Amino acid sequence: MTNNINKIALVTGGSRGLGKNSALQLAQKGFDVIITYQSQKEDAAKTVTEIQALGRKASLLQLDLSDISSFDSFTTHLQNTLTSDFGTEKIDALVNNAGSGYHASISETTEAGFDAMSDIHLKAPFFLTQKLVPHINDGGSIVNTSSGLSRFSYNGYAAYAIMKAAIDGLTRYQAVEFGPRKIRSNSVAPGAIETDFGGGRLRDDKDLNQMISNLTPLGRVGKPDDIGSVVAFLCSDESKWVNGQRIEASGGIHV
Repeated sequence: MTNNINKIALVTGGSRGLGKNSALQLAQKGFDVIITYQSQKEDAAKTVTEIQALGRKASLLQLDLSDISSFDSFTTHLQNTLTSDFGTEKIDALVNNAGSGYHASISETTEAGFDAMSDIHLKAPFFLTQKLVPHINDGGSIVNTSSGLSRFSYNGYAAYAIMKAAIDGLTRYQAVEFGPRKIRSNSVAPGAIETDFGGGRLRDDKDLNQMISNLTPLGRVGKPDDIGSVVAFLCSDESKWVNGQRIEASGGIHV
């Protein structure tokens, strides 16, 4: 049985992977949850059903993070959903989770590929938060998804990783600018996690999985549950004095 804390979290990309696990972990902590999806509405609906089974309210909204011009209409839809489904006007936590992968060497990176990473992983969290921060309650929390790759480097991830490094910088600036409203901002940097991200290569490639496990002091790759619990912690009052921080959850790889 969950606690009723009368708080609402918005999780982008909550239909699968880390976003889904974060949404479920938030529900277990007593949050009501709104998740976004881009195209996988059926998967998003299943996540909503799982959240409701935990005794929490849940809703879903469509959002294409690559289309920044849609953020105004999304904000309007969010306001309407908050009023109709939750009987309130504001959220308490924003989790900027949704994203996609891109693997290419610097010499092979296309301008289109680079721009896609910038749009989804940097511009979207920047401008979506800009639109939504007036609709976050004072004392709320923002959690941005970074990556272990913003600290250590692997061939082929430059375009993706430098956007995540920028997210760590954005997080610090959000902490400063939103501090007067007591809104905290932190980033979570997952290491290698078994999901379908990037085509599920880490999950399905046993040799790669073993290699990462051997490099990790805790002796395995990560699971979505390893990240969702950190996200839920940072959204909750349990982390009330944690602000402007990059929290890496990678099992200590390359420590």
